[in-house]
Amino acid sequence: MKKYSVNELRKMYLEFFESKGHLVMNSFSLVPHNDNSLLIINSGMAPLKPYFTGQEIPPRKRVTTCQKCVRTGDIENVGKTARHLTFFEMLGNFSFGDYFKHEAIAWSWEFLTEVVGLDAQRLYPSIYCEDEEAFEIWTKEIGVDGSRITRFYRDEEGKCDNFWEHGAGPCGPCSEIYYDRGIKYGCGKPDCKVGCECDRFMEVWNNVFTQFDGDGKGNYTELDQKNIDTGMGLERLAVVIQDVDSVFDIDTMKAIRDKICEMANVSYQMEEVKDVSIRLITDHIRASTFMISDGILPSNEGRGYVLRRLIRRAARHARLLEIDVQCLAKLSETVIKECKDGYPELESKKEFILNVLTQEENKFNKTIDQGLGILSQMQTEMEAANQKMLSGENAFKLYDTYGFPLDLTMEILEEKGFTIDEKAFHSAMQEQKQKARKARKTTNYMGADVTVYELIDTVVTSTFVGYDRLTHRSKIKVLTSETEIVEALTDGEVGTIIVDETPFYSTMGGQNADTGIIKTAEGEFIVEDTVKLLGGKIGHIGKVKKGMLKTGDIAELAVNEENRLDTCKNHSATHLLQKALREVLGSHVEQAGSFVDGSRLRFDFSHFSAMTEEEITQVEKIVNQKIEDNIEVVTNVMDLEEAKKTGAMALFGEKYTDKVRVVKMGDFSTELCGGTHVTNTKEISAFKIISESGVAAGVRRIEAITGNGVLVYYSDLENTLKSAAKLIKATPATLEEKLSHLLNEMKSIQSENDSLKSKLAKDALGDVMDQVIEVNGVKVLAAKVDGVDMNGLRELGDQLKDKLGEGIVAIASVLDDKVSLMVTATDGAIKRGAHAGNIVKNIAGCIGGGGGGRPNMAQAGGKNPAGIDDAIQKVREVVEDQIK
Repeated sequence: MKKYSVNELRKMYLEFFESKGHLVMNSFSLVPHNDNSLLIINSGMAPLKPYFTGQEIPPRKRVTTCQKCVRTGDIENVGKTARHLTFFEMLGNFSFGDYFKHEAIAWSWEFLTEVVGLDAQRLYPSIYCEDEEAFEIWTKEIGVDGSRITRFYRDEEGKCDNFWEHGAGPCGPCSEIYYDRGIKYGCGKPDCKVGCECDRFMEVWNNVFTQFDGDGKGNYTELDQKNIDTGMGLERLAVVIQDVDSVFDIDTMKAIRDKICEMANVSYQMEEVKDVSIRLITDHIRASTFMISDGILPSNEGRGYVLRRLIRRAARHARLLEIDVQCLAKLSETVIKECKDGYPELESKKEFILNVLTQEENKFNKTIDQGLGILSQMQTEMEAANQKMLSGENAFKLYDTYGFPLDLTMEILEEKGFTIDEKAFHSAMQEQKQKARKARKTTNYMGADVTVYELIDTVVTSTFVGYDRLTHRSKIKVLTSETEIVEALTDGEVGTIIVDETPFYSTMGGQNADTGIIKTAEGEFIVEDTVKLLGGKIGHIGKVKKGMLKTGDIAELAVNEENRLDTCKNHSATHLLQKALREVLGSHVEQAGSFVDGSRLRFDFSHFSAMTEEEITQVEKIVNQKIEDNIEVVTNVMDLEEAKKTGAMALFGEKYTDKVRVVKMGDFSTELCGGTHVTNTKEISAFKIISESGVAAGVRRIEAITGNGVLVYYSDLENTLKSAAKLIKATPATLEEKLSHLLNEMKSIQSENDSLKSKLAKDALGDVMDQVIEVNGVKVLAAKVDGVDMNGLRELGDQLKDKLGEGIVAIASVLDDKVSLMVTATDGAIKRGAHAGNIVKNIAGCIGGGGGGRPNMAQAGGKNPAGIDDAIQKVREVVEDQIK
């Protein structure tokens, strides 16, 4: 048997099913589309659910894909075993009411035995216990001996691995194919067979026969339209074909694994503890690379939290392997190199992916050091309270806020004789998981509450005709209230109108919906929103202003012209803005989100630092120059592949059909875009950036205005200027000069105030030089003073340090029931081992607070004035530990 590579196997599978009349579709994004039940796509069929339910019409009744998937339910086991993965590729062939069991079983056998060349005598099918039809096909049509077929039965709870169901809805039996990998992978038991927990019999194929509609209570009825959903893990297939021990030994994974070993200067399978780290990093860097390529960015919630956890676990284990340089971006380059054949977007997004990984690894390196400081503070508090167990709440805080794995916290504390309340930690963890589940809004099979729109016949569709017109006559096909399909809507009622053809643009691609009016001979309807519904329908949502509108009426649809034209200006300006940003900041700039309506535009883009004033001005200048250049805006409809050849920019996670619209503005900008635009850049009139800010790690946001909005902006600015001038009895022309005089007066008063504060603080402290002690040859002064803020303490510290010459000064004060603590150390003391930051960390617990800082200066705040004397006394003890 030939040992095919992962990339070869993927190609062979897709080409095989293409030869059987299937449409080969690219992998969908890992970000679910219109599915609130999932955070991340976790199976091959998940993106195709609308086709299975009939809510959308599939592009063809036979489809095949290789789908990117991420599952994190077993994340704690990744690395510890050679089986578990978070990221995997799922090969699938699907039938939507076309072929069924006969073809699905025959083709699965043909591919495995004839295309990739597996030995038929080592293949063992399985079936659901009651599926006699599948048994007949396997024995009579395929020719498999009945003794080689395993039947799986329901357990005491009525569940069976070979019967796929997910609550109420479509379900059905499965038929799997197992491969006998040989005795060396077995458990050694005489009754080892299909279904055994050992690694000998590996499932390589699973045919799901969706033939029933279940009510969730064990009752099933036959579906009129039966479907096929095949799932086959590409990595598992590669294990069998390449005859290797585990998924971590197949060619693409081994390349990543070997790179990790090279960077860590270790060998795989020499030390189990290190093997765990090697496997974990191998998996996590693959998952992270693919997630970022689909536009997921690290954050503290949702998909971003999953990504952040994967990256930080990988970075943590890189430290355990003693890789002393940032490694994740380097490892990601290997992932991209190995996987770009099947996923070319990895190469095109390479710079962006590496930047995100570098930024997040940097943050974690800083965070883990912060966490160590917080843990030290917790230890001090436990010692003060004579406790030996860290609370579960604090352990979870370290885990959740600082990315501190529980095992790391335990290891550090055990060295000093402490333990952790693990039960309370896991309770806190479970509470967070429950919150995350609620955030998914899981409801029905499609992950959304059933709405009135799902009751509409799937043959009803709408066509958008508003690219070149704002009014249109069309027939009303469907009317709905908020809860049901109706024949008419009358005066004052809220509802939705669906027509054959509409000039109203629905919210899509970042462009806000049109508003306007729909009139019939008997009624008038105010359109407040326009939405794109499943199945190619466009809904006009609003309220009947007067009269009655009925199904079948001929309607006059009129879009709000002023709002549409202003929206077009903002949308076209967004295209100019993106190209200008790439020219000024670099080609790494990618759109990460946008919003345009009649009043403004908002554009999110990948960039890793705030823009300078010069960069903002330069971008504005380029956009306004292109507006002034009077460039014709041309839109062409063409095939997606043809469009990509023109260099048209596409967006993260956007679903494109075979035919796409390409919006071209001279030689300056070419983008795939389904939105509405001006016909000439001159129509935009003017462009002004009003803000630039950060919205997430590696993502910046620009808000801007165009056209009349710019005139209004400057008019408001002028009025504000006049009002400000009036407040200080100036004119706009003399405002700057008057403000300069006022600021100089304020500085003078502030200087006098600071001098007075310094004198009062010094008087309050008195002569404390007689309190100076020596600790191992280093002078130490620890004292308290009343009514001085932190600024005053720092100034006092500098004065006392000058008097001291060389040494350490620690001062504490109470002001308005709040404690301030400041420690400063001279260069000579630091050379002897003194560290102001660590002194503060060790004594801050006495005042009920926390803090830290540099070796030469540190500060802390607290809420326990009664602990000041203890803090002052503890300074000597801490310094004795530092100065040896």
